[in-house]
Amino acid sequence: MSKKNKDTQSDRTSTKGAKIKKRQRKAEKLSSKKRDRKQVKASARKAKGEAASKRVEPTPQEVAAKAAGVVADAAATAAVAATEAIVRRGSKLLAKTDRALTVGGLEASLLKLFPADTAEAWDRTGLLVGERALPLAKVAVTLDPTVAAIEEAAKAGANVLLTHHPAYLSAPDAFAPERSVALCSGAGVFAAIQCGVALMSFHTALDVSRQAQAVLPNLIGLSSKNKVLSPIAKSRSLGYGQVCTLSAKDDRAEPLSHLAARCTSVFGRAPRVWGRFDASIKSVVTATGSATDLGKLALSQGIDCLICGEIRYHDALDLASAGLCIIELGHDVSEFPLTAVLADAVAAYGVAADQIIIIDQTDNWAYPESIRL
Repeated sequence: MSKKNKDTQSDRTSTKGAKIKKRQRKAEKLSSKKRDRKQVKASARKAKGEAASKRVEPTPQEVAAKAAGVVADAAATAAVAATEAIVRRGSKLLAKTDRALTVGGLEASLLKLFPADTAEAWDRTGLLVGERALPLAKVAVTLDPTVAAIEEAAKAGANVLLTHHPAYLSAPDAFAPERSVALCSGAGVFAAIQCGVALMSFHTALDVSRQAQAVLPNLIGLSSKNKVLSPIAKSRSLGYGQVCTLSAKDDRAEPLSHLAARCTSVFGRAPRVWGRFDASIKSVVTATGSATDLGKLALSQGIDCLICGEIRYHDALDLASAGLCIIELGHDVSEFPLTAVLADAVAAYGVAADQIIIIDQTDNWAYPESIRL
C-alpha cells in the first residue's frame, strides 16, 4: 500500500471514531436527562406522599359549619335578590293584608287618645275584664257597665262593652250571678266572664280630653275660649271646666231662664237651676259629671254661670248665695254624649259602623209628671 493510501485510510478511521464518540456522548447526555427527570418525578411523588400523610381530616363539626356557611351565604344572596326585585317592582304591586282587629288593639288605640297617665290616680282605665288577644266581634258602647248592659251587649253579638264609668274602683270582694253589684260587688265581673264580654272603660282620662271638653259647649251652642279652668299637672290644655261665652264676640248676654230652657230643649230633661232667672249671663263654665271644686274656681274668676252634671247641695247653696248661677243637668244626662265620643274612637280604630252598638241607658230614672197613668 502506498503512503498516500495509508494516510487516506487513517483519516477515514479517525473520522469514524470521532462520530462514534460523538454519538456516545449524545447517548450519555440523553441518559443523564432521563435520570434527572425520573429523580424529579420520584421526588415529587415522595413530597406528595409526605403531604398526604401529614394532612388532617376535618371534623364533622367543621364540615357542618362549612356547609352552614354556604347555606347562609346562599340565603343572604337570595334575600338581597328578592329585596331588589321588590324595589324594582314597586310597592303598589305588593299584596295588601287586612289588619286583625283585637281586644288589645282596641285598648291600645283608645289609650293613645285617652292616656292612662292623664287619669286620676284612683281611677281605673282601659281593660278591666277580658283577653287582649281575642279578635273583635262587635263593640257595645254605653255609660255604665251594669249587669243588664253586659247581657244586652252579649245578646247583640258584642264581645266588648266599652263604657265611661269603670266596672269597679275598689276590687270586688266576692263574685256571684246577681242582677246588680248592690247585691254582690263582683256581679258585673261575673256576668262579663259568663257572657264572654270584655269590660273596658275610659273615665277621667276621657273627662280631661279635648274631645270631652267640646261636648257640652257644642251641644248647648256656646263659644269655647279654649281655656281649661282646672288643668291637670301633665298639660295645661287638658283638664276640667271649659270656659265659654254665649257668642264669639263676648258681648252677648241672655237671662239665666233662657239658658236653662236651652239646656232643657237639648237634653230633654229639666235641669235644677240655682240663681235668679233674670240674672244676666255672659260667661259660662261647662263640666260633665261632678263639679267638684269648679264652682269655687268659677266664682273666683268672675264667671257668671256653671253648667255641670251634678253638684253637692250645700256647695250649690253657698255658691248661689255668693252670686254664681248654676244649671245642674244630672250626672248621667251630662255624660250620655260621651258615649258618642267613645263610639267615634272605636270607629277610628277600624271597626265598621254596623259593628258598633250604642246601648241606651236614658230610661234609668224618670220624673213622676212624665209618666202617664
